Amino acid sequence: MKVKDFDFSNSRSKVKVLVDGISLKITLGTLVPGDNLPSINDMSALLYVSRDTVFKAYKELKQLELIESTPMKGYYVTGKVKRILLLLDTYSSFKQALYKQFVAHLSGDYKVDLIFHQYNRRLFETIIKESIGKYSLYVVMNFSNDILSPVIKKLPAHQLLLLDFGNFDKSGYNYICQDFDTAFYNCLLSVREQLAKYKQLCFVMPGEHAHPLCSIDALKRFGALTSTPCTVIQTDSDWKGVNPSTLYIGIVREDIVSIIKSADEKGLKLGSDIGLLIYNEEPLLEVIKNGISSVSIDFGLLGEKAAYFVMTRETVQEYIPTHINLRASL
Repeated sequence: MKVKDFDFSNSRSKVKVLVDGISLKITLGTLVPGDNLPSINDMSALLYVSRDTVFKAYKELKQLELIESTPMKGYYVTGKVKRILLLLDTYSSFKQALYKQFVAHLSGDYKVDLIFHQYNRRLFETIIKESIGKYSLYVVMNFSNDILSPVIKKLPAHQLLLLDFGNFDKSGYNYICQDFDTAFYNCLLSVREQLAKYKQLCFVMPGEHAHPLCSIDALKRFGALTSTPCTVIQTDSDWKGVNPSTLYIGIVREDIVSIIKSADEKGLKLGSDIGLLIYNEEPLLEVIKNGISSVSIDFGLLGEKAAYFVMTRETVQEYIPTHINLRASL
């Protein structure tokens, strides 16, 4: 145990640095069950920290069941920490549902680090590179739906689970993904009768948004089948307000607000004068305007299945079903 093994220069508390540092050594196998840790006095002198800091760190490690102490043996390692990196794209209520179910279905000896990459490529690559060797398993939402980020290939394939995106060659990996193309098309087919009243289909998708473009292709295929013209709004300059007899499909919540406000201003009623379908289900959609329809996977189920993989390590290569929640807005 050396001072250089612990970075006390950042904003984390010294207790947290000490706990994470020892946990990492156990994860990497540098410390194994049965190994002795320095006494509180010796660790205090070794790392130039107070005895109280060491005592609190050892207490937390005991609560995590990673170390134990006896009068004769002192402090010693008892188990191996199971650290999981859960790397998601952005925060939302449906990602929160994923996280809650993921954690709820893990046993208490797992520690989950939840991080968001915000579709920032440099941040994404930095997180992956700095996490190598620090975790037992990596549960990752890729940066893109179409290309497997090269940096991910630095992670051991048997310790990696890919989530959500997956329109790329992933035959050598475990994955639980959603289909933004054929599944979306089939959802539209399932409500073809309800959509027959609309004379135009409009996908509102900001150009900078990371939602897979194949969903637009799926909408156009549906439009071709039903002889319904399709348009795409990707910039603010494209937006002129809603038009009657048009079905709007939205991704970004701010755009949904704009659609509803524009409809109200023009006296157009959702579900009859215009239609509204939102990607990704969340509870609030049940009560807005008597109910807003959504097309979505069950993100809670996604989290539950990811936890099952972590607990069992059973090979999984699966697409989560996509379904329509039909409400008054259609």
